[in-house]
Amino acid sequence: MIDTGAQAPDFELDSHLDTTVKLSSFNGSKNVLLVFYPLDFTPT
Repeated sequence: MIDTGAQAPDFELDSHLDTTVKLSSFNGSKNVLLVFYPLDFTPT
């Protein structure tokens, strides 16, 4: 578990532009807001 306000661990994700984006590539150049929510595209 990560505490609120803690630095996120580095990870890579596929983007909608068919490229891979690494969180650390934004370090020092942009602010990043990570939002996680459950049940995307599921009937609830």
